[in-house]
Amino acid sequence: MQSRTHTCGELRLADAGKKVQLSGWLENFREVGAELGFVVIRDFYGTTQIVIETAEMMKTFKAITKESTITVEGTVRERSSKNPKLDTGDIEVVPEKVTVLGRCRYNELPFEINHSREADEAARLKYRYLDIRNPEVKKNLILRSNVIAALRNAMIEHNFMEITTPILTVSSPEGARDYLVPARKHPGKFYALPQAPQQFKQLLMVSGIDRYFQIAPCFRDEDARGDRCPGEFYQLDMEMAFASQEDVFAIIEDVLPPVFAKYGKYNRASGSPFMRIPYLEAMEKYGTDKPDLRIDLTVTDVTDLLRTEEFAPFAEGEIKAVVISDFHESRKFIDKTMGECEIQSGSKGYWFRVDENGEIVGGISKFVAPKKDEVIAKLGLKPDTLVVLSAGNKGQAQKMAGVLVKTFGAAVPGHMDKEQYAFCWIVDFPMYEIGEESGELEFCHNPFSMPSGGLDVLLKAERGEIDPLSIMADQYDLVVNGIELSSGAVRNHDPEIMIKAFELVRLGEEDVKKKFPAMYNAFCYGAPPHAGIAPGVDRMVMLLSGEETIREVIPFPMNKNAQDVMMDAPGYVSDKQLDELNIAIKATNIENGDNL
Repeated sequence: MQSRTHTCGELRLADAGKKVQLSGWLENFREVGAELGFVVIRDFYGTTQIVIETAEMMKTFKAITKESTITVEGTVRERSSKNPKLDTGDIEVVPEKVTVLGRCRYNELPFEINHSREADEAARLKYRYLDIRNPEVKKNLILRSNVIAALRNAMIEHNFMEITTPILTVSSPEGARDYLVPARKHPGKFYALPQAPQQFKQLLMVSGIDRYFQIAPCFRDEDARGDRCPGEFYQLDMEMAFASQEDVFAIIEDVLPPVFAKYGKYNRASGSPFMRIPYLEAMEKYGTDKPDLRIDLTVTDVTDLLRTEEFAPFAEGEIKAVVISDFHESRKFIDKTMGECEIQSGSKGYWFRVDENGEIVGGISKFVAPKKDEVIAKLGLKPDTLVVLSAGNKGQAQKMAGVLVKTFGAAVPGHMDKEQYAFCWIVDFPMYEIGEESGELEFCHNPFSMPSGGLDVLLKAERGEIDPLSIMADQYDLVVNGIELSSGAVRNHDPEIMIKAFELVRLGEEDVKKKFPAMYNAFCYGAPPHAGIAPGVDRMVMLLSGEETIREVIPFPMNKNAQDVMMDAPGYVSDKQLDELNIAIKATNIENGDNL
């Protein structure tokens, strides 16, 4: 090994007496006396203690700034005061020669390396290379590497072929905003970075590739969230020819559980087969299509039971209830938690309690008490129970109910079995919906999913024999611990079915050809039935590590405003570069830069 005989995490008591050469960063220096001191040297693999016992060596180390890279040559010996918390805690090295390889030119660091996670996020992102020196930060990147390797090996074992698809492609009319790249040789035209390799992987199926996968980079110009980083993300993208939904489920249920079992923070995970929940049932029972099955709370529709003209919010719309048994928290706790729910959902929440005597009290109890016996019987209420409620149109009531389940379920003791990975499939998504803005029929999710029932069900809808809103799609989501890990579908591979599906939303064959020319034309040459899915790698590693935000598992993440503050991206470019691309910048759109 260059500049070293051992790593800083390698030496053990059996190495006592050996002449060694270690290289790493000077992590800490502690002066005990004029000729006695201790130095900790750190590399990727761990730390080793260096003991100073001469005035000359003390002078040498005192002249070296912390976080400089150094090489230490010396002899290993047994420590008199061992540190059982360290792998190298039984030994120390007595130095004979020290060489500075790369001097840290700053006496003050932006933050203490081993406490970087406590620093301001802006500082951590700006000095990410220092942040990663922290073993607690670095371990997430090691985990990420191990998980990706395990996923890749598992896919290859299942006879999937790894193929990389283009990064420069065409802008898609569907989905999130594209990142656009100007084409120098084609003035006025732009490439787009792929939001996903969706069209390419389907074209691979038409090409005769039987099973495809890749750890695919995807680019979407969207806002940050706790489980989503702006800019780019990675997914385990896969597609299978001559396959059904069941084939995809079988692969995922075979590939993911071993990875979660080996690398997860929790030692329990759902076994195969995962629970399957129809979309409409999920919305009614959990108030969301991303249910956290670690929580034992569910939603009950009480519209008919609690409809009353005396309380305006319950006079119209739908009313949902969430029953929380064994509740012994204070009124202050209820108000605080309800307030959090209202902020998250944008809707008002309501509540009442059944006290230890079985009486309905608190909150909106005066509107509920007249129906006490009926309410207690319908909801199976027992003493010391809290009932939280939502009301409004169907969407509002469901959304608030889902937030109530998630927030109270996590906050009230005894209702969340947190230390596990609870998987489920959300299936049977509606193919169509009525658009909130247009008021007309639109695709609900993926327009290229195969409608359940194929062409026949579309023709029935066209003839008015069935409601288009009743058509389900062969689409599915994989959810774990309340986080959508992936979306997938059986693809609509038949041009005739594809055209008919688009005609129901007022788009004809020419529209399909214009928007998706490569895929439409390819399907006309004989496409196999195919299906796929793409679990998010970043979200997966976040779940496995137990981190709260996805930025903790990404090597160089952007901030919430989609800025790389370390590299100062996005940045301005020169007028010469703009001229080469035939691009002009409106001066009103930027504050400074030589583009003006």
